Amino acid sequence: MIVSDALAIILYVLLSILVVVLIVFVIRLFKTIKKVEKVVDDVNSKSEKLNGVFNIIDSTTDTLSVITDKFTNLAVKALSALFMKKKGKEENDDE
Repeated sequence: MIVSDALAIILYVLLSILVVVLIVFVIRLFKTIKKVEKVVDDVNSKSEKLNGVFNIIDSTTDTLSVITDKFTNLAVKALSALFMKKKGKEENDDE
């Protein structure tokens, strides 16, 4: 009986220590989660501020692309017209 009582007491003491350790662990975990939430909120707010800059860059890039396309089309049309005139002159010279 004494051995079984002693084992029960030892088991309860160890169980109590385990519960205390788990409580401390959970409290530290909550503190860490709060810190992580602050960091995530900070990163989100900074990324939202940068969204405006990226939108400006995107708009500028789109505008430059349209302008470049127009100049390219104009140059191609001019060169095509120039070569068509030369072909027309060569055909007239052959006749």
